[in-house]
Amino acid sequence: MKEDQQIEWKETWRDEFLKWIGGFANAEGGVLHIGRNDKGVVIGVPNAARLMEEIPNKVRDILGIIVEVNLREKSGKEWLEIVVEPYPYPVSYKGEYHLRSGSTKQELKGAALDKFLLRKQGKHWDAVPVPHVAVKDLSRAAIYRFRQLARQSHRLDSTTLREATPALIEKLRLRDGPYLKRAAVLLFHPDPEKFTTGAFVKIGFFRTNTELLYHDEIHGDLFTQVTQTMDLLLTKYLKAGLSYEGLQRRETFPVPEAALREALLNAVVHKDYSSGTPIQISVYPDKLMLWNPGELPPAWTVAKLKGKHPSHPFNPDVANAFFRAGMIEAWGRGIERIWEACRAAQAPPPRIRYEPSGLWVEFTLPPGQVAGLGERLGERLGERLGENRTAIIRAIAANPKVTVVQLAHQLGLSTTAVENNLRYLKTQNLIARIGAAKGGVWQVKEAKP
Repeated sequence: MKEDQQIEWKETWRDEFLKWIGGFANAEGGVLHIGRNDKGVVIGVPNAARLMEEIPNKVRDILGIIVEVNLREKSGKEWLEIVVEPYPYPVSYKGEYHLRSGSTKQELKGAALDKFLLRKQGKHWDAVPVPHVAVKDLSRAAIYRFRQLARQSHRLDSTTLREATPALIEKLRLRDGPYLKRAAVLLFHPDPEKFTTGAFVKIGFFRTNTELLYHDEIHGDLFTQVTQTMDLLLTKYLKAGLSYEGLQRRETFPVPEAALREALLNAVVHKDYSSGTPIQISVYPDKLMLWNPGELPPAWTVAKLKGKHPSHPFNPDVANAFFRAGMIEAWGRGIERIWEACRAAQAPPPRIRYEPSGLWVEFTLPPGQVAGLGERLGERLGERLGENRTAIIRAIAANPKVTVVQLAHQLGLSTTAVENNLRYLKTQNLIARIGAAKGGVWQVKEAKP
């Protein structure tokens, strides 16, 4: 025998061990042995009969729960076995909350306490209501883009997609009474960081662990974060290998695009947003590491995560929106899909490492297939964004008074993407703004970029 998640040994009884009993009750239950040393050897406890009467009363009066206290004997030495059942509601010790984790007891504070209390109430962090934000504050471009994705995925009926935005938000279960949930803010607000610190993605290119060459940050609603992060990774940080099938040119990235997208989606959907820390992607000459400040469900391991497992989203309301948009599955197949994409591309699967601070996914890169200091950036941005720039110029020519929001609606882009393209077109002297920022008009200087 040894101490583990459900076994703890103590040589003598002290009232402070009520914290350990509360920790077991708040976790999966367990057994506290009084009269064993730290090696599990029975050494006996004096006054065992008296403690059998006192301990249950103290547990009842201070913790408000009932435990089973058994008197055991071995080689003439008496010891106590305190059996604690898991409780469905939070158990506090004089206003403190303790939790059994592995073979240790932890006092819960701050964000960890918030998550624990929500879980005991059957709620999740992303379902908490947010005051002082309304449907009118959400990004119309983000909601328009979601409608397009959901229409293509056929995971929302056409009637729902035609409804007004408040009704759509209601159907997505993103409202709690009169308030929007945190999930609604993350998914559709133009600046979710106003309400949730660290709700963005960081990418950095490192020559070594201590030598950062350049980096980017991706902000905005979660759908925008996924789209722009993938664009940056494939245009600025990774270099595609070229091959030809007859006259057709093929580009192959060092990380299969489908696997990379799935890893990013998993990170965005399952992130612990209460951590206040962004998702971080570190690109090296020989590897790409994606870190997500999240946590596995209780008692889960990396081995279970990599095998067949049920869907257990950390943010169920966020996950539901991404599922309706056709971007993730609802059967816990995210890791399996990464493996499938790697097998199809004949690439090595990533290494997954879990630690208390979060989850690491590490892809190995073939030599010479990182972009390095923005190599080929201009070329690939031209390939990917040329069509959007042309569409923007045509829209401006048709309506010189068109706004950024209207352009975003028409093209199915984020307002940030539209603004970036407008900035590019102005620097290339292809368009100009005449008059004030509000009330002015656009002027097209050439027919196309």
